[in-house]
Amino acid sequence: MKVALVHEWLTTYAGSDKVLAEMAAIFPEADIFCLINFLSDKDRGHFNGRSITPSFLQKVPLSRKYYTYMLPMMPLAIEQHDLSKYDLIISNCHAVAKGVITTQRQLHVCYCYTPMRYAWDLQQQYLDGSGFGPVRRALARYFLHKIRIWDQRTSNGVDHFVACSKYISGRIRKTYRRESDVIYPNVDTDHYTPGNGPREDFYVTASRMVPYKQMHLIVEAFTKMPDKRLVVIGDGPKYRYAKSIATPNIDILGFQPNAVLLDHLRRCKAFIFASEEDFGIAPLEAQACGAPVIAFGRGGARETVVDGVTGLHFHEQTTAAIIDAVSRFEAVSDMFDRQAIRAHAETFSTAVFRERFARYVGDRWAEHQRHLSREDASA
Repeated sequence: MKVALVHEWLTTYAGSDKVLAEMAAIFPEADIFCLINFLSDKDRGHFNGRSITPSFLQKVPLSRKYYTYMLPMMPLAIEQHDLSKYDLIISNCHAVAKGVITTQRQLHVCYCYTPMRYAWDLQQQYLDGSGFGPVRRALARYFLHKIRIWDQRTSNGVDHFVACSKYISGRIRKTYRRESDVIYPNVDTDHYTPGNGPREDFYVTASRMVPYKQMHLIVEAFTKMPDKRLVVIGDGPKYRYAKSIATPNIDILGFQPNAVLLDHLRRCKAFIFASEEDFGIAPLEAQACGAPVIAFGRGGARETVVDGVTGLHFHEQTTAAIIDAVSRFEAVSDMFDRQAIRAHAETFSTAVFRERFARYVGDRWAEHQRHLSREDASA
């Protein structure tokens, strides 16, 4: 069985790239195809010298810096990969990877993080935050319309969808009218581990500081709780705003290496998460360190943070809701068992992901072989 793994862009080693590395470990002979590959030498090491074939977008001038602006060209680029010699194609997709062209005798399994957010239900939010003028907004709407048509059509080329969460399974059903199975992404529980020291009296939040992550809401909430300390780790468009409103009880650290994040997760009183994510790995990394999580109870966090056991949910993305959640947490903080929180995170470990995904693909491959055998017998 010859296996091809299809990914969108390899620019950093995070999120879906880490899942791709685990897929590559499950299928050590698989070849990898993508749109662009600008991984550093260090990050390439996670793929153990594996063959990685980029598309023609790799040769477009300035593609390393401006690849996100090449979205209108991405459907064409992904379709140009010749996968005709492979038996099994696994697309690792949050944009266009599932659009590769396959034949009737090939099995295509799509591990889906989300139907393309900026083309579907978040189109208006994407355009509002883009800073585009009227002409560019009109062009963007036109291209996103075309991409929606292509995205819907290419969903028919997928034999089996695997969703990264129940939340995304619902979005796949809504967008593509397809059913999907759920296998959660892996969390590096070998790296994110509890510390030996006591918990300290501060909260922490960490993410890219982009509007939908709602980091600014957390900062705004803590400006109204001067007796409670907050540490903010991350950088992005909302960094300056957060810095400008921060009160003395709030430390805005900006981008920090992973070692700094790990240290804070091991020492904090709780981790705060206000985003509606497809899955959201940050709350699980915090729980792997034994930290309870105060999370917005929608999206992936509703599935990964057990309300009243590994943390608390709040149900509106407002400063008032965050303040209320912190107050509720303060009243019951002693009830959270750090070992139980860690044990919950371990159910999302890399070993669990590998076992579940390998078994799932193996079962689908066996079904596919039986189907081909019946077709050949009746021919």
